[in-house]
Amino acid sequence: MSIHTPITQNTRPRILVKAAQISAQTYVREKMLGNILNVSKLPSHAGAITMLQERETFLNESRITGEASYKIHHHITVLSALLGEMHLMGTT
Repeated sequence: MSIHTPITQNTRPRILVKAAQISAQTYVREKMLGNILNVSKLPSHAGAITMLQERETFLNESRITGEASYKIHHHITVLSALLGEMHLMGTT
């Protein structure tokens, strides 16, 4: 997934993407991004997108393989942050 690829063009369940789109409407970068990425200093939008894409790819692989540690609410949170960052950067 590149920065310019809309998340909805990937192979994710529609309900997962829809939940992330709804959640992204209330995305507040300053309040949420540090917790999601576990960082104290917020990266640039491009840096955040890259980090979120990597985390989302890992979560999606965990979802597909049925790993016991997979948490859908965390996946939705990461996807919504990714959509929020893409919106703030002007790529959606």
